[in-house]
Amino acid sequence: MSPNAPKTPARQIRIGDTWYDFDAAARAMGTERAAVIRELIDWYIREPGAKLPARPDRDVVEAARTKRVEGEA
Repeated sequence: MSPNAPKTPARQIRIGDTWYDFDAAARAMGTERAAVIRELIDWYIREPGAKLPARPDRDVVEAARTKRVEGEA
């Protein structure tokens, strides 16, 4: 058995460059993008007990974006 055998299949969506800012923001909150997305989906479909995930301060996102854009230059 593979050491990384997810229980659910991967899904593809197109988001754009903000995906990388989202990654930095999720990491700053001590989590990962997939976990945040799952929480949002549960909240959106009104799963019992589901709540919106906490968000990072805006300066975290701005710093991540600046770093990414400078790295692209």
